[in-house]
Amino acid sequence: MGMGEIVGARIIPRLRGGGTVKAEIDRDSHVVFWLGISVSVVIAVLLGRNGVTLLPDLFFYLGIVFMLVGVAFRQWAILVLGRFFSTTVKILTDHRIVTNGPYRVIRHPAHTGVLLTVMGLGLAFRTWGGTLLILVVVGLTLNYRIRVEEKALKAEFGNEYIAYAKRTKRLIPFLL
Repeated sequence: MGMGEIVGARIIPRLRGGGTVKAEIDRDSHVVFWLGISVSVVIAVLLGRNGVTLLPDLFFYLGIVFMLVGVAFRQWAILVLGRFFSTTVKILTDHRIVTNGPYRVIRHPAHTGVLLTVMGLGLAFRTWGGTLLILVVVGLTLNYRIRVEEKALKAEFGNEYIAYAKRTKRLIPFLL
């Protein structure tokens, strides 16, 4: 995810001031998350380079569009979350539930951006097998990460978070 990830996930939250960490409950979800992405993308690259399960050239361009949309959507989510965004799961002393921007309709829009981006990578490599592999592996790692995040948020905010979860979807508006 490159430079966008460095700026959005590292620099912007630090510029806004991190705040005091009340609880860090990551359970290595950030390691599982990035390992899952890395391994699946490498395999998709190898499949594409070796001509396995190739798609027509048009899918390269479709993949680029998905990647751009995914990166932009993730950066928007990170920007809206501001200093509450972290690459590890933690609760700040003055933490609050953010419900504006993309968080009005989905609880984990930064992860939605990741899914769009990695799907775009698979399509850009022009391999349907690689795209499917990426979506399955990243979907599983995101599921673990989301469960860790939601457990921490429920523990901190209780009924307030449960009510928010009832009126929003996890990743895809109106569906999932």
